Amino acid sequence: MNHSPETCPDTREAMAARALPAWVYSHPSLERLEIERILAPSWQIVCHVNSLPRAGDYTVFDLGGESVLVLRDRDGELHAFHNVCRHRGARLLDGSGRCPGQITCPYHGWTYRHDGGLVGVPMRATFADLDLAAHGLRPVRLDVSFGFIFVCLADDPPPVAATWGPLAAELIPYRFEEMVPLGPITYEEWPVDWKLAMDNYLESYHVPIGHPGLYRMFTPDYDDQAWVPGIARGLSWLKEAESPKWSERLYQRHVGRIATELPEELRRCWRFYSVLPNLGIDVFPEQMDFFQVLPAGPGRCRIRSGLFGLPDARPEMRTLRYLGSRINSQVNAEDRRLCTRVQRGLSSASYQPGPLSATERHMFEFHELLRARIPEFHLADAPRQFARTVT
Repeated sequence: MNHSPETCPDTREAMAARALPAWVYSHPSLERLEIERILAPSWQIVCHVNSLPRAGDYTVFDLGGESVLVLRDRDGELHAFHNVCRHRGARLLDGSGRCPGQITCPYHGWTYRHDGGLVGVPMRATFADLDLAAHGLRPVRLDVSFGFIFVCLADDPPPVAATWGPLAAELIPYRFEEMVPLGPITYEEWPVDWKLAMDNYLESYHVPIGHPGLYRMFTPDYDDQAWVPGIARGLSWLKEAESPKWSERLYQRHVGRIATELPEELRRCWRFYSVLPNLGIDVFPEQMDFFQVLPAGPGRCRIRSGLFGLPDARPEMRTLRYLGSRINSQVNAEDRRLCTRVQRGLSSASYQPGPLSATERHMFEFHELLRARIPEFHLADAPRQFARTVT
């Protein structure tokens, strides 16, 4: 299902379209609406199933003012709940860890089973007609796809795997379900609006200028792309000519003989999947990662990332993963600098949205989603009393 820039859906519209107006990337009243209308109704990745291997293992995922607790019970089942005590609203757990017994609120001691049922209330006799069964933790929609746990705080979207269509088959050789975390979930603060960071990941137009290392190592992926609604995929293939940089050169030279779990052709391929509204998945021969772009206030975002790979204790695999991570750390630093420059430039009164290239067609799809959910994004300037006029 390959699409060239001339045949990919929405290409003509994208070539005639312009980027979003500058005000949508910094307006102080937007974060609540964007969470409510765009992020909360979508599947949000939490962690890998193998990040919670034992009964009582848990992790917490935060989105704006919402917090979700995901844990595994004694029968091996996964559950997701609002991370809020039903008594006075105290947050129950933080970060990741293990809660082998019951979940106890740190404020007044209300206690819950792993399945969310309320089982203990200190000084219960002081409550009039308290029904424990009516005060269990509130569940959150949970889906497990490709070995990863997703939650949805609003709406009832189709299962994650169903939205991938034919692209799902491309992931089979990598055996995501068998992977293990190669480190903890990490967070990085960017002085950039979350939508701008996602814009950057949705297009390859900036790669030759913005990512010289990738351009040295790989073929451009402008034409080698596939598409289903809401998900874009680009492929890059290692060049035969070796990079003059030692880390890039060693990676090119050795990946084919080390990543033997994959068919030979896939050992020279890097895959980049962009999943609307805010998820990126990068697939390499030796490992894979996800990153999730979350709002963190006007003109700021938080990048939440995880790195995973098949169990492999070989020293040469550790070296290969080090090289791959070194290269990608440089790419990430370049993206951060580029996006920061755009965020600063958008504050200029002289800026007017420029035309989009056909290679930015997936960014155009993202912008259309944003305009559909928040129609004011069609306006060149923020409406007066924005917080009161948007309902």
